[in-house]
Amino acid sequence: MVCRNKDKAEEARADIVKESGNKEVYVHILDLSETKKVWEFAEAFKRKYKTLNVLINNAGAIMSQRDVNAEGLEKSFATNVLAIYILTKSLIPLLEKSPDPRVITVSSGGMLVQKLRTGNLQHERGRYDGAMVYAQHKRQQVVMTEQLAKTHTNIHFSVMHPGWVDTPAVANAMPDFHSSMKESLRTPEQGADTVVWLAVSEAATTNPSGRFYQDRKMVSAHLPLAWTHSSALEEQKLLSLLEDLAKTFQPH
Repeated sequence: MVCRNKDKAEEARADIVKESGNKEVYVHILDLSETKKVWEFAEAFKRKYKTLNVLINNAGAIMSQRDVNAEGLEKSFATNVLAIYILTKSLIPLLEKSPDPRVITVSSGGMLVQKLRTGNLQHERGRYDGAMVYAQHKRQQVVMTEQLAKTHTNIHFSVMHPGWVDTPAVANAMPDFHSSMKESLRTPEQGADTVVWLAVSEAATTNPSGRFYQDRKMVSAHLPLAWTHSSALEEQKLLSLLEDLAKTFQPH
């Protein structure tokens, strides 16, 4: 478990050990909004472990206003997009040593209202709307997954929408939505169901790599007749921008 808050992480770890009886649950403390530290963590992890079977990218941030990290990067972009790119790319050598490697990224249905934009990744221009910025990042995660699946064909990549889950992040970032939908929001267990299925089931890997899921089923990453499709050139551009940005912060 790679977590930002040590107390919450240890509490979650204790719950997992108690429920599963498995004492081999380990906590690594890392704030994914700190880009250099993401690199350092990935490099240290590679030195310590020889293989990695499954990587689940689940950390996320919705900011109420634009904020930058110590490196000058917009914090939610650093957490939701760049950190996931760095972590996934740098751990690919370990994943490739596994007999059945998988990468699952937890996206959101909010991305269905966003077309990929690569011209304003740091949200320096225009009004900052945290929920829309988050939705754009979730679209970027979908594109990233599709592109990485094409490049690394021996790893099974997937990206998914957990449904609308009753979490503090949803309550804080979208209070009106949360109060009006409270009765129909999912529990964390319901939200995690497809993630776990993608991580462990044999059925999941019979589907093509790089696809978008909801409730254990492959679904379209675009609404019918949507304007959200982007060109192959634009999608490749996102990956090359992320690669260049990632290298800027790589420890030498």
